[in-house]
Amino acid sequence: MSVSTSRGTTDALGPDPFPGSELLAALLDGMDAALCAFDAAGTVTHWNREAERILGWSAQEAVGRTGFAGWAVRRADADEVQARLMSAMDAPGRQVHEFALLRKDGSRVLVRTQSAGVRGAEGKPAGVYCAFSEVHAQIDLERAIALSEALLEDASWGVVLVDVDLRPTVVNAYASRALGGARTTLLGRPLGEVVVHGVEELEAALHHVLAEGAPGAPAELWVTLRTAEGERRRCWRSGFLRLASPLAEEPVPLGVGWLFRDVTAAKLAQQEADRLRFRTSQLHRAARTASECEDPMAAATSLLDFALAGFADHVLLDLTAGDLRAGGLVGGDLAAGARLVRTAATPSDVPGPCLLVAGGSIPVRYGPGHPALQAVERTGSVRTSAGAGDAGGAAAAWAAERRWPGDAAHALCTVLRSRGRTLGVLTFLRAANRAAFERPDTAYAETVAARVAGAVDLARAVGAGE
Repeated sequence: MSVSTSRGTTDALGPDPFPGSELLAALLDGMDAALCAFDAAGTVTHWNREAERILGWSAQEAVGRTGFAGWAVRRADADEVQARLMSAMDAPGRQVHEFALLRKDGSRVLVRTQSAGVRGAEGKPAGVYCAFSEVHAQIDLERAIALSEALLEDASWGVVLVDVDLRPTVVNAYASRALGGARTTLLGRPLGEVVVHGVEELEAALHHVLAEGAPGAPAELWVTLRTAEGERRRCWRSGFLRLASPLAEEPVPLGVGWLFRDVTAAKLAQQEADRLRFRTSQLHRAARTASECEDPMAAATSLLDFALAGFADHVLLDLTAGDLRAGGLVGGDLAAGARLVRTAATPSDVPGPCLLVAGGSIPVRYGPGHPALQAVERTGSVRTSAGAGDAGGAAAAWAAERRWPGDAAHALCTVLRSRGRTLGVLTFLRAANRAAFERPDTAYAETVAARVAGAVDLARAVGAGE
């Protein structure tokens, strides 16, 4: 603790560029914590600027006083405070206490102290040093540390700290599960190694935060992850914080704090609800429009126009013709001589409405095993798509082989049934830039098919004079 001891250590290491007392004073005054020291008799020997800031007493006023009695502590509390502080001189380690000290203006402040004994050159107790801070400041610091540890361990959302090179440096348990890797294996790796699609948007958001600061609202990012089970598409609701060093005079970015939560299930449910609401609205509008059509076949094409919106790119209406009984197939099998005839369709090259085929009496040349024929045989629906590896000419050849427009990559064929008879097949087609048909799409297509079948059956009944 003595200046001479400090000088001796410095001289042993090399020339001392600073006088020992000045160096010690600079170190003490530069500390963020208030610090004072007592010799073995309890006399104040050191007092730094932070102690002066908290209590208002300058070093000139504090150094040389015996204890805190009468100036920094109420006389009624002085003996107890002095005894607890000086007890650290003979105790191992540090002792933590809380005291109510007096400021120079007479107000009181609650401080938390850490005190420890100081040994002399011979190893004998030589005094005590005491570091203290205002309790509320200490509690704020402890809360900040506790919050940081909780976020990085037990938080119910993902927390990833990313450096300025956009590489993870800290990953909590939730984030490691969401990213599909162990916490240690994710550290230092580029985000593109685990995020297959959507990494550009994520990195753009991180760059923006580093340059401009945190955005005002959370962002929803759709990404595709590479996992051991294959690729998974997820939606993360993300918030970002720019991290800056509190020790620098000017803000120096340390990286970005990225907080996110997986909201895939909620987003998919919301999308499905929106889709169902839109499709219900379209069916309602289609029914009202069809009810105003004098020609039942015009009503059928009107129904298909409404059904196409947001659902498919093309629609084909093929009706049964040939060796039929009462205007349709009684069972699901095509009888000898029975054929499917293209009756209405959308344009094959450009978007457009579903129109009746002029003079449509030529059977469609569907080969054996065609999805439309399978739908008739099964009396149900058939979904099919071009192979995942098919691209360009291969996908066009796949569509041409099935007598579909060249841009078709996904198909849904559903049978038309009315009064226990098969009247034809309805085929919906999507291009390669859209998702394949799924089970909810089949339910919607079958609902549309039931209404179209009713209109077609009415048209045949009227034409046959039933």
